[in-house]
Amino acid sequence: MEKTYHFKGLLTEQGWLTHTKVTLDTNGKITSITPNAEPEGETVSGYALPGFQNAHSHAFQYAMAGLAELHEGSGVPDDFWSWRNAMYDLALTISPDDLEAIATQLYAEMVRHGYTAVTEFHYLHHQPDGSPYENLAEMGLRLIKAAKKAGIHITLVPMFYQKGGFGQAPTDKQRRFLSPTLEDYLALVDSTKEACKTYDNATYGMGVHSLRAVAKEDIVALCEQVPDSIPFHIHVSEQLKEIEDCQAFYGKRPVQWLLDTVQVKPNFHLVHATHLDDSEVKGIAASGAHVVLCPTTEGNLGDGLFRFNDFKALGGKWSIGTDSHIGINPLEELRLLDYGQRLITHKRTTFYTSESGDSAFNALKMSYTSGRKAMGLPSDHFFAIGDYFDAAVFDANHPLVATASPKNLCNTLLYTQDVSKLVGTLKNGRWMVKNNLHHQGPIIGAKFIITLKLLKTRE
Repeated sequence: MEKTYHFKGLLTEQGWLTHTKVTLDTNGKITSITPNAEPEGETVSGYALPGFQNAHSHAFQYAMAGLAELHEGSGVPDDFWSWRNAMYDLALTISPDDLEAIATQLYAEMVRHGYTAVTEFHYLHHQPDGSPYENLAEMGLRLIKAAKKAGIHITLVPMFYQKGGFGQAPTDKQRRFLSPTLEDYLALVDSTKEACKTYDNATYGMGVHSLRAVAKEDIVALCEQVPDSIPFHIHVSEQLKEIEDCQAFYGKRPVQWLLDTVQVKPNFHLVHATHLDDSEVKGIAASGAHVVLCPTTEGNLGDGLFRFNDFKALGGKWSIGTDSHIGINPLEELRLLDYGQRLITHKRTTFYTSESGDSAFNALKMSYTSGRKAMGLPSDHFFAIGDYFDAAVFDANHPLVATASPKNLCNTLLYTQDVSKLVGTLKNGRWMVKNNLHHQGPIIGAKFIITLKLLKTRE
């Protein structure tokens, strides 16, 4: 059955359309958009933004969100590497059923905050003893099932993970992540492609967990095989120790090694890239590759601040992700990204461009466009005819919003609003969340609580 919505406003890449009618086909795809239209169908007193794109997620880590903040005071550094050990311990406890319950709750929360698509950087592949499941993509399939229940697009990116560090054998705690050979990894990719066929809103990508996690010859061979149409993801230069170790092993910094060793292309998405020198900033921008920034996780782990202003000045492209899910709010990610830069530059023009001084619009446009590329999805238009209608709809009646002119509306939404001001989230033209409640929220939440109590990881 066809569906018609009428919004007070709808954001396009050219700006706001007011009093806009959106007509959808039976699959929830857009057939027409008509501004300045008389009310028809379901009238929504809200402003529709394109659904936010979450370009980096480790779903299982949601089970430990908030648990790494009790510091023992023993003199042992509490940093990324100690946090990683706690994450490894968690990874060893999770069954396929557990992962599905955790991911379903997480993805429902993403949708509640306005995300309509997620790229799952997936490396929890095997059984607790390290042996493969009968279905190589069993854990990935559970993530797809979770996305389907929550009502979010998923791009599942099985990660190639082979070593414990630069030139080091893997540790026992990493046993669930490992594909010993490139052939093993490509078999996992094939199985993932089959799993994606179970959900119309599932696609796949390829990637290497990090330079330290895979041998040089296999990184090079894999990068030569990745089609340009498939997104390729990799963690890189997140921590200073990683850079020191890479220099000691390869004689180069991580991003410089990558640029010199493989053809870095526009379908590459470099996650974090926190610590770069001048040549690396220029090299990434010149390659057309994208950087995926995860400000709340990067802040929580003490990673550092990305060289955003230098990268932006060179036309660099970027998206946002929630990574370890210490935060799941896209507005928070964008604000923290902005404010971190303001604090070190003492300027308020983080998102300013020569084409537009509208900070929020520029941030929304780049994070959407680059985020869609991280998903391997079309990215030319916010709401393109023929695409699924995915939207985060903000309350037009909030006093600050109701009194804002169109030129001030994006900035009012980004810098003053929160999830409580969302009318709801639409995926494929259907309300997944309305009035801050996911339509399957109680059932999903109850299953999650039972799972976490049985795991006893939050005690």
